[in-house]
Formats: sequence, structure tokens, C-alpha cells
Amino acid sequence: MPNWPLLQIAGRQNALFHRIIHNMKALFVTDLHGCEWKYERLFEAAKELGAEIVINGGDLFPKSEDLFAQEKFIKNYLDKYFARFNSAGIYYLCSPGNDDLMTFDELFLEVCKKYPFIIPLAQRKVEIGGFEFIGMNWVVDYPFRLKDRCRMDTKNYVFQAQFGTGLLSTPNGFKEISDWPAYARTLPTIEDELNRLVRPRDMEKSVYVIHMPPYGIGLDKCGHGAEVGSKAIYNFLLKNQPKLSLHGHIHESPKVSGQWQVKLGETICVQPGQLDEFTYVTIDLSDMKLDRISELS
Repeated sequence: MPNWPLLQIAGRQNALFHRIIHNMKALFVTDLHGCEWKYERLFEAAKELGAEIVINGGDLFPKSEDLFAQEKFIKNYLDKYFARFNSAGIYYLCSPGNDDLMTFDELFLEVCKKYPFIIPLAQRKVEIGGFEFIGMNWVVDYPFRLKDRCRMDTKNYVFQAQFGTGLLSTPNGFKEISDWPAYARTLPTIEDELNRLVRPRDMEKSVYVIHMPPYGIGLDKCGHGAEVGSKAIYNFLLKNQPKLSLHGHIHESPKVSGQWQVKLGETICVQPGQLDEFTYVTIDLSDMKLDRISELS
């Protein structure tokens, strides 16, 4: 995907822009995988909190054996769902994740474009209330076959044993990649993709929304204990020191490690996790007060 230019919130929304610059509440959630009761509760929680911004960090659509189930979800549910946030005047920043098929990215963007308050964030930057939000949805390669958004972490990345040939989604079905590691070596790495991102004017007022967590700080632990995060993301955050970075991808990590927020230098890194409960993090951007909340259906 291209590096899109800064999207400046302006025009008829200027009153909101100036109102929230001094006291802006956000709600961060990730990895909902098309669970409609969680989506419904997210909208209710945003209204209850008085949130100006909801950030959905990726893996938006349901996983299914039916290739086109995600298309149906976008058309039949997500479109109307976005309309509700737009009517409520709540900004909704979101990106597809590694389980969201890339073949439906164009449809997803078309739906987002219908609503001024719905902002697709992958490989883009948006400024709201004095903060710059920057998204990236590439993930470090894993053994699973769906490879739409997979990349080597760095040039010297060592591939895990694969569960089969690689698969890339297309409008006509899945394209099989017989030698996935060889193909992946022709693609930009996570390190490359980070360096391609549009930069904020002020790192101290920036929020990075990166689906993949950084390596080795307690936000990337799988159920079996392995740390599978990105060393490139760790190095990028440590070097550049944004105000806040928001992650997901490894659903069980907070339960396994006992950590959902960690400071990397001066950067606050957050990974709420997402298991059977509906889990989200509330963020007061004025004082960086964070709270993690889990609710049963």
C-alpha cells in the first residue's frame, strides 16, 4: 500500500477539533474478528465514556472457511456500524489485520470513504486534536498459511517451520505460493515498512497504531510462552520515542505475561489482548491515564 499524505481534520469539523485538543478521550480495542456482540458493546462503551476517538487496531472481520464471508460482513454489518459512529460524531480509526483478507481492502476503503468520521489508518497519518495517529498493519511472518500481510522482520530474519505453502487472497480465491520464504525475500521487511511511514511533526504528540507488538517486553507472549514480536518495531520505538504505541495480534499475551502496558524508554506501549471477554483500554490523551477493562457478554 502507498504512503498516504497527512489527513488533516478541518472544515466543518473545526469546532470539534478545537474542543478536543485540550481534553481528548480515546478507546482502543483490537482483534474483534467480526464478533458482533463485542462490536455492539464497543459502540455503547464509547458513548458511555464520552470518547472522541475509537481506535480499532486490526483483525476486524470474521475468520471463516467461506472466502467471501468477510465481504458480506463489510457490506451487511460494518457499513451500517460505521454509519452509527459517524452520526454520533465519534472518530473511528481502523486498519485491517493479518486475518483480514487483502482482496477486500478496496471494498473496505470504499465503505470508509462514505463517512467523514471513519478513518482507515494503515500506512497513513491523521491529525486530530493536536495528536498525530500513524498506522501500520504488516506483521512478522508466522507458520500459518495466509500470508497477505506477512513480512520478514529484518533482512536476516529466520523463518519458522511452515504449516504448508503460502496463500495470498485474490478476487477469484487463494493463490498458492509454493516457496513462501523465497517469495517473502522479494518483499520489503517490517523494518523497511516502518521507515516508509509518514513521520509526525512532533514525536511527543504522536500515537502509533501497529498491529504487531514489539519483541520481548511482555506484549508478544503466546500461550506456549514463546515471544513472537517484532525486533524491528522494538528498535523503531526505542529510537523514535513516540508518546504512545498501540498493538494487538497476540490475543492471549496479557494473560500469559501479566502485562498489558509497558514503557519502552518514554514510549507507553499498550496491548489489551482479546479472549472470550470483551477487552478494551480507555485512554485520556491529556494526561496519558490508561485503564484496561474486560467485560463478559
